Amino acid sequence: MSGPTEDSGTGRLVLGVGRSANDNAWRERLSAAEALNAMTIAQRNGLPDVLARVMAARSVEPDHAEDFLNPSLKTLMPDPSRLVAMDPAVARVADAVQSGKKIAIFGDYDVDGATSSAVLAKYLRWMGLDPVIHIPDRIIEGYGPNGPAIEALHQDGAELLITVDCGSTSFEAFAVAKGLDLDVVVIDHHQVGETLPDVVALVNPNRQDDLSGQGHLAAVGVAFLFLVGLNRELRNRGFFNGKPAPDLMSLLDLVALGTVCDVVPLQGLNRAYVTRGLAVMHKRFNPGLSSLADVARVAGKPASYHLGFLLGPRINAGGRIGDAALGARLLTCDDPLEARGIAERLDQLNTDRQTMEAVMLEQAGAQAVIAMERDTPSVLITGSEDWHPGIVGLIASRLKDAHRRPAFAIAYDSSGKGTGSGRSIQGVDLGKAVRKAVDLGLLEKGGGHAMAAGLTVLREKSDELSAFFEETLRDDVEVAGSFRDLKIDAALTATGANLELMELLEKAGPYGAGHSEPVFAFPAHRVKFADVVGKGHVRASISAPDGTAIKAISFKAEDKPHGKMLLASRGSTLHVAGTLSIDTWQGSPKVQLRILDVADPQKIRR
Repeated sequence: MSGPTEDSGTGRLVLGVGRSANDNAWRERLSAAEALNAMTIAQRNGLPDVLARVMAARSVEPDHAEDFLNPSLKTLMPDPSRLVAMDPAVARVADAVQSGKKIAIFGDYDVDGATSSAVLAKYLRWMGLDPVIHIPDRIIEGYGPNGPAIEALHQDGAELLITVDCGSTSFEAFAVAKGLDLDVVVIDHHQVGETLPDVVALVNPNRQDDLSGQGHLAAVGVAFLFLVGLNRELRNRGFFNGKPAPDLMSLLDLVALGTVCDVVPLQGLNRAYVTRGLAVMHKRFNPGLSSLADVARVAGKPASYHLGFLLGPRINAGGRIGDAALGARLLTCDDPLEARGIAERLDQLNTDRQTMEAVMLEQAGAQAVIAMERDTPSVLITGSEDWHPGIVGLIASRLKDAHRRPAFAIAYDSSGKGTGSGRSIQGVDLGKAVRKAVDLGLLEKGGGHAMAAGLTVLREKSDELSAFFEETLRDDVEVAGSFRDLKIDAALTATGANLELMELLEKAGPYGAGHSEPVFAFPAHRVKFADVVGKGHVRASISAPDGTAIKAISFKAEDKPHGKMLLASRGSTLHVAGTLSIDTWQGSPKVQLRILDVADPQKIRR
């Protein structure tokens, strides 16, 4: 790293940038101890310095460097029986498989729910069963199992109900199942209290009595562990009659998709899931996923970015504003023609969702500006009767990013009941606050985790709720908001940002939640050109002092400070910070820079 200076904040300043266009301090990601680890990693393993720095900054210890570079499912996957209630869950489903019982799968309406449902259904089909999948309608049924749906599934012949990505707190719904003498197995990952519903087995690594250490898994990751256990049990029972058991590895493309899209930490087993899953996806075994990749124009080898930003939103669009079952239907579809039709429908729904989101975001943004000018709340709460409840989570996320504080967006119906979603910033536990608000009677219902939460609130309680959040979270928000840093992994030039470097960085991936993509600073590069493309994106080309240029893009940046500075600096020199990716447009791979921030070298603000 070149050019850092000492500063009183956390980490050394990079290129002296104390306040960038986006009001960030650019700080070296590596701590002093991690810098020593990086040196050791490089020397012991004969690795380039930049790769060793990226690894050390992501808490890789020298002794574990080799295993990190080659994440192995065999090494990282625990015995499924280590999860509480796994063995009785496996035994009950194995009984149903052996006797050919009708199994119903109840999943959530997001990508994790769709992929969890799909891996389970595909496996059961391999076993000769014909499982039915039910994905609830977000608006009519809401989240999780409900009595009417369970009664309908039972009436249609279901003899066993398996819930995935939901069910850990479904006391009333499962009381209905018990009254129907319908056994229930729950496979979930959401946080849960000490009291659990009365079911045959509830597998959830976030149960308070579960010590497996797998609480970071998405529901689809837990579901895959369940299938490993089920496969083993059926083999032990002689179910396969000497024939080879199904190849579970072929399901890892779906496991990777659900893991990335549920934004769980890409560490440990999750990282192995995604690494192997991306390789499976590249082989295009799944007709539904392949069709979705085609309509989303995913070219070349799939990466975590494609899953999270191109494939996931299209599957989610069905659950947000269309038919919630479309995603699971696509992922379990074996007919390429049918798959193409479903993929195109999801693509259109995603376009419709983007249009609705733009209108809602403009209205919510105006409400947020008024609130910030009036009293600068610690938690932004916006709402309208004109909003679609399936999109409020996206609006909350945009507001959180724009104003750097937790934000809620709430869609009210004509009776004044609001369905809302919240997103938080690092260091502010929103889920805990929402659960406390439920206990105090300020919310009809609500829950979630630290970074995201959902709620149901009556409009007349909104002022009380706002005051509660202000009192409860003000100090945490103030502390969290005082750190406006952009962590920099290393300094590069356009000359050094080549395909060889990308191959090295790929070894330390895949990147995502909990395993952040490397960010590089490009010192004093000239902005050869910059213009606006698409829906507010800024396209640019920057060149190093030796004249080598790199193409760049900054998404939705036209009206952001760094986008404005880029557009105003054509022909001038800027410090530029961003992430690197491979652009395969027109078949020739080239390195592209995604610009996150810029700073004027002549106006460095410390």
